[in-house]
Amino acid sequence: MTSEPPPPPRPAATPEQALAAMDDLIAASMVGQQEMAQRLGLNVTDLTCLGYVIQAGEDLLTAGDLAHRVHVTTGAVTGILNRLERAGYVTRRPDPRDRRRVRVAAVPSAVSRVYALYEPHYARLNSLFADYSPQETAVLTDWFTRATALVNAYREELRDRQEH
Repeated sequence: MTSEPPPPPRPAATPEQALAAMDDLIAASMVGQQEMAQRLGLNVTDLTCLGYVIQAGEDLLTAGDLAHRVHVTTGAVTGILNRLERAGYVTRRPDPRDRRRVRVAAVPSAVSRVYALYEPHYARLNSLFADYSPQETAVLTDWFTRATALVNAYREELRDRQEH
């Protein structure tokens, strides 16, 4: 039985180099998201909410869930959902357990349009992840998860400071 050769050694990097690389990724992603949103006739915030709705699949989110995930008010989410619904991307369904709430479902044809746009990009990213061992991918996943929590916590801190 032959085992695969070990991956080539990765160059050492300082936290400063990693931060600079992350900043470059964020900038490229922000511009890319803007371009993707324009192609879909949306703004970036609406596209972000649509992404969360699609990610949830059959476990439909409430407007409150979306507000929490995007860190906006429920009033802002109402406007977002109105635009997404008018554009044919989502529908609202009554919550079967609480008729006062609605759940948001992605329209299947809209999901197909979003997937058609994003799948080539995600295929390339998956190919990149394949260059890493499962252990390295676990570290990347941990880092992405923890960095996201840090970013969201800092955004909340900034909002709290602004309100006081």
